[in-house]
Amino acid sequence: MQLKDFLEMMNPDLYQVLKQSVELGCWPDGRRLSEQEREASLQALIAWEFEHLPEEQRTGYMPVSCKSRQTPAQAEDEPASILRFRDT
Repeated sequence: MQLKDFLEMMNPDLYQVLKQSVELGCWPDGRRLSEQEREASLQALIAWEFEHLPEEQRTGYMPVSCKSRQTPAQAEDEPASILRFRDT
């Protein structure tokens, strides 16, 4: 079965089963996911999330406050933080 065909039949319940299986590393019946099954399931999860979930609920989402997602102008507005140690 191709990913496109699988995504067409995938529903929120199947999404939750796959997500939990990837998180735990085993299927609901207790069998361990193979590396190939884990990779394919994760790929399906990400593709399904892209079509059905808002950006902030998707796997791998990083909030805008993350330094790597700021524009150079936003980064310049924030003061640099310096770690200071006290002599004791």
